[in-house]
Amino acid sequence: MRHGAAALALLLLGAGPACAFDNAQTFTHGTTVLSVEAGGGSQNDLETHRVQSNLDLWYVGVRYSLLPLAPVGPSVLRGALEVGLGPMYQKYERGRDAFWAGLSAHGRWHFLSLGRFVPYVELGAGAGGTDLNAVEIDSTFAFLLSAGVGASIFLTDQIALYGGYRMVHISNGHTSRRNRGFEADTGVIGVSYYFK
Repeated sequence: MRHGAAALALLLLGAGPACAFDNAQTFTHGTTVLSVEAGGGSQNDLETHRVQSNLDLWYVGVRYSLLPLAPVGPSVLRGALEVGLGPMYQKYERGRDAFWAGLSAHGRWHFLSLGRFVPYVELGAGAGGTDLNAVEIDSTFAFLLSAGVGASIFLTDQIALYGGYRMVHISNGHTSRRNRGFEADTGVIGVSYYFK
């Protein structure tokens, strides 16, 4: 009960500046964004394969982004585009001591009609090295593709916490043999700092 009361008090203290949140100031053309994030999840079986590795994974990443345009769009679709690039490290578990590490490009569309609550959709693509040897993939190089949805909560005009769902796909793009690839359902959380 005390922990819940403390969390509520911190939320209310942070909500004061956020009540006056002006997304037109935060999402101006040329704004840069620094994000740190972490996530994790499990392999899914969308294609209903007879055999799969049942991988669990977690990841961490840092992204430096730019808002290349001023906010555009009508009503609830009004939003801002964020494009960024950053390193990412993904670790596989559940009997597989393996990793993927590389550079990932990322794009997000932030929906700006709800004040300090800012939903988003995102796409990502990366390339990197891996040592994963599984029935789905066996190579030293792999692509990582992702798509997701989530939302940010702005604590101030410059700081936002975000969380969401992200589906990731890992494949070597047929650069090596054994490339069935796989998908994983993951959750992601992070913090972003917006500055000019």
